[in-house]
Amino acid sequence: MLVATRLLGPALLVRGLTADRNRPDLDSLARETDPERFVWRVLPHAARSFAASIVVLPREKALAAAVAYLYCRMLDSYEDLIDGPGECEAGIEKFAARFNGSPLTVPEPIPATAARDDRDRVYLLLIERCNLVDSVYATLPDLVQDQIAELVRSMAEGMVWSTRTFSDQGGVLEDQEQLARYCRNVIGHPALFTLSQVADAELTNGAREDALLVSEMIQLANVSRDIERDLERGISYHPALRPWLGQPMGADARVAVSRVREIYMSMALSRASAYRRLFEGLNLGGTAAVRTAAVLMLSFTDLHYRGCATRTGHTAWPGPASRLQVVARTLPSVVSRGWAGNTIRQIENDFLHARLGLNA
Repeated sequence: MLVATRLLGPALLVRGLTADRNRPDLDSLARETDPERFVWRVLPHAARSFAASIVVLPREKALAAAVAYLYCRMLDSYEDLIDGPGECEAGIEKFAARFNGSPLTVPEPIPATAARDDRDRVYLLLIERCNLVDSVYATLPDLVQDQIAELVRSMAEGMVWSTRTFSDQGGVLEDQEQLARYCRNVIGHPALFTLSQVADAELTNGAREDALLVSEMIQLANVSRDIERDLERGISYHPALRPWLGQPMGADARVAVSRVREIYMSMALSRASAYRRLFEGLNLGGTAAVRTAAVLMLSFTDLHYRGCATRTGHTAWPGPASRLQVVARTLPSVVSRGWAGNTIRQIENDFLHARLGLNA
């Protein structure tokens, strides 16, 4: 039986913001035996900024989103940490197949030697303690369980495509069409699942496309942040970086990386209007929890891209300078729908203006 957590949204939010993702307390996480507490404690280490947007939702929706995200993170770990394409595909497909029946089977372990640092070790621990996440999953309504299972299967199919494409193309994606498809595979399916849980209205075809455009904008933040780390493991999402796959970073490589980071940023910022259209079209501002989650998500994305602008030698537009400042700026959204809408429109304008500067 689950022992209900006593932590409320604000406490979970603070815990997530103060968690040290580079030095997680692995021993303490490994000793946690309560399923729901484990979900909330591991979420900030697995979900980065997504955790903040999840924990401010109403408890039942937050729990469903957290479980769904952790399963997606487990899938991601097979893709990120298993080198051989065949073994990687097998790990992804076996994890998805565990949702084809009941009870859920034990997932395939990933060797401890695959971890490059403590962040990766959290992901391995998450797979090892998957039974705790499964216990929470079993408490969710049948419809939500079915939706999560379909999410995992859809995401797994997309990840198999990505794995094969990288393998067939020597470790790179060849164009922006492939990059957009990759982003949709990773974040698009979770985005559609989350919207199905929180939106007042049924998703139209236009709203679904906007959600997928938003998934590109958000996943490109991860791609642009990790360029150097990905090159070390022989992966690039842009063909211009092919010469430096698995190679030391010299001056020429740093110039090329900076240019590619600008390209990713320009591509991402051009999707800003899709976020505002979703917020307005699906009435995401109608409840305090959902609009606060929406503003947090976009504000953390804004924080990343302002840092990306500075990193590539551009002048960043004004905005909160830290995660805590992002949360502080978001607080008025709890009581003011107008504030939330204005914040989203301001970030949209900042993104589109910054993109013009990048392309000048």
